[in-house]
Amino acid sequence: MLFVIAGVLGFITLTALGLAFAGGDQNAARTAKRAQAIVGGGRSEALARAKAVANTPDARRKQILKTLKEQDRQQKKASLSIAARLRAAGLGEKIQMFWIISGVIGLIAGLIVIVLRQHPLIALGAAFAAGFGLPRWVVGMLAAARTKKFTEAFSDAIDIIVRGIKSGLPVHDCLKIIGKECPEPLAGEFRMLTENVGMGMPMDVALERMYERMPTNELRFFAIVLSIQAKTGGNLAEALGNLSTVLRARKLMGEKIKALSAEAVASSFIIGALPPGVVVLITVTAPAYMQTMFNDPRGHLMLLAGGIWMSIGIFVMRKMINFKF
Repeated sequence: MLFVIAGVLGFITLTALGLAFAGGDQNAARTAKRAQAIVGGGRSEALARAKAVANTPDARRKQILKTLKEQDRQQKKASLSIAARLRAAGLGEKIQMFWIISGVIGLIAGLIVIVLRQHPLIALGAAFAAGFGLPRWVVGMLAAARTKKFTEAFSDAIDIIVRGIKSGLPVHDCLKIIGKECPEPLAGEFRMLTENVGMGMPMDVALERMYERMPTNELRFFAIVLSIQAKTGGNLAEALGNLSTVLRARKLMGEKIKALSAEAVASSFIIGALPPGVVVLITVTAPAYMQTMFNDPRGHLMLLAGGIWMSIGIFVMRKMINFKF
């Protein structure tokens, strides 16, 4: 009898120990699950906090500024290309023709210097300057002049759109009026814009193409206003009226800057033109006195050093008087 009772008690003890260990494993598993839930909840809460921080006005403003800076960087890189300069000058995208003309001009300049019996290195430098620098300079001047005409008439074009919207005309008809009534190159660019929109191109894409042809800040502001109005709605006439006021204020500020920097500009032109002018006058009045400078290798070295320092000085003066607003 005692043996039976001892066996029953041993069985109960072993069963209790087994349940205890099994329950410990379950408790450990439950504890691990709870820890994972806590960690997961912490991560989800951290993600939620990060999203909340990203949705604050300061974070959105920083993101917008970062995007704008990146776009400016990309646009500056794109505007330095030959294709962009040709488009801004209204010459299309005839890049191959541009390089052919540049090569011909450089070859002619080099042959002229060789015919004048100058040193081959001088002929090579003249060919490089005439073939690589002169066409770019001409295209840059044409692009700057065309951009200036476009910018001067752009505020009036926005006023036309504002008056047309207030009178009940749709935006597309107002753009057509600009293409008919405004001077070139503004009219041509808006005619191309209305043609692209009429063929089914979205307004934002058409404005982006227009900005590629005419990369000005005024046109970019106009495109941003139309894009925001198309997405969020609102009074387009009032927004464009405010934009016209801002653009006229920018134009007035530019004129003030030109007036204030006129003396510095004149001084830079005089200082930059004085050394070459003196050399030309001495060469004309006393050729024998300057003959050594052009015939002796030391004179060539002096002319080269003088040209380099003059170029550096002109570049520095240009940076000092070139105000961006």
